[in-house]
Amino acid sequence: MREFTKSIEIASPPGRIWAVMSDVERWHEWTPSITSVVLTDKPPLRLGSQAVIKQPKFPAAKWRVTELVPGRGFVWISTGPGIVVSGSHQIAANATGGSCTVTLRLQFTGLLGGLFGGLTAGINQRYLTMEIEGLRNRCESGDAGEAGG
Repeated sequence: MREFTKSIEIASPPGRIWAVMSDVERWHEWTPSITSVVLTDKPPLRLGSQAVIKQPKFPAAKWRVTELVPGRGFVWISTGPGIVVSGSHQIAANATGGSCTVTLRLQFTGLLGGLFGGLTAGINQRYLTMEIEGLRNRCESGDAGEAGG
């Protein structure tokens, strides 16, 4: 297994962060690590939702939501021969009430998961950083209220 994690404090309430985070088809607007996300069923994001994600330097991948707690986070997985990739997106309200800690996690498992995760470690780290910083910038700007959800 290989795992990559990034956490950041975002000065926004959980509802605003959830609105941006769960509007996956608009991720390309705030992170250069995503070219497009297309849900194969109608929004909103829900348990069992499937999406096709295109990212620079990677082939398109199909992801399926396996865990979802509205307002708190979701997990989706993508599988390939010998590889299972899990992407976790979690929101935790801070005690002050004015901000949240968001944690993004990628886990590579399966026969070839650790190897593939190791070979792509640099890009995985860069993409997680782009995504979490883009999420913070979007949530802390006036654009966050225009996101779906």
